[in-house]
Amino acid sequence: MAKGREFARTALRDWGWGERETAEDVLLLVSELLTNAVIHAGGCHELVVTAAEGVLRVEVFDGEGTMPRLRTEQRSAVPGGHGLYIVQRLSDRWGVRPHAQGKAVWAEVEAVRLITGCPVHPMTGPAHPLVSQ
Repeated sequence: MAKGREFARTALRDWGWGERETAEDVLLLVSELLTNAVIHAGGCHELVVTAAEGVLRVEVFDGEGTMPRLRTEQRSAVPGGHGLYIVQRLSDRWGVRPHAQGKAVWAEVEAVRLITGCPVHPMTGPAHPLVSQ
């Protein structure tokens, strides 16, 4: 996970977004997506971080075809099971898409948040189509 975070940190710095509070949100997104791949899908096969058309996108590819699900019951005092809720909270959109060798779980953050340094947006409703793009 440390290598993935460092890779993302370097990309954010290269794009001029590394010094903002929202950059830490992106690094937490990367950590959560990588951790979920390790715990639930046998590990990360590939981490892709892209910036295009005003959106930063993080994708974690794994070799497991089983789609992730948000737990229906949140137990705040119990460790674990909060990763996708963190991804949902920190991203503007997130989802899952199947690929030939498994799936890619992705999250997007609007570049304007990274440029302005505005903190995480308030949740206004569902932020994701679970399987898409």
